Amino acid sequence: MKQSILALLFLTSLCGFSQNSEYKVSSYQTEGRKAPNTHYIGEAWLNAIIHDDAELGYNITKATFKANSTLDWHKHSSAQVLIIVDGEAYYQERGKEPVVLKTGDVIKCAKNTEHWHSSTKVSDVTYLALYGGGQPTTWTEVVTQEYYDKVAEKLKSN
Repeated sequence: MKQSILALLFLTSLCGFSQNSEYKVSSYQTEGRKAPNTHYIGEAWLNAIIHDDAELGYNITKATFKANSTLDWHKHSSAQVLIIVDGEAYYQERGKEPVVLKTGDVIKCAKNTEHWHSSTKVSDVTYLALYGGGQPTTWTEVVTQEYYDKVAEKLKSN
């Protein structure tokens, strides 16, 4: 029994040393911080997984929007990729019809293309947004609750 306890203590100390690292490790599973109510309706949380990293030159942000929440129209100075991790989203580019995105969907928006995206009326959404560093997002027009509701009604019947 004494040998078992000594072996367990030895292995535990090795595990402790193996976790002592100079690596910077973060998690995309962290919810992040509640976003201030600027440029969107509803509730949102943001986790800046990789942000303003000059060596990489791109950002990765995890965003979680509660049901019935939406971003305003905006555009980016680089292409943006959205990866839907969980839930359902609405997505629309200016001049095109809106679509529903579901868990597992990936969509690319070309640089300087005006668009908006959101959770659906009944589902939260969590997505990873990959986009270039440098220029901040350009906000162009408010997505009103009335407009959002019309899109939701239209997509519900499809």
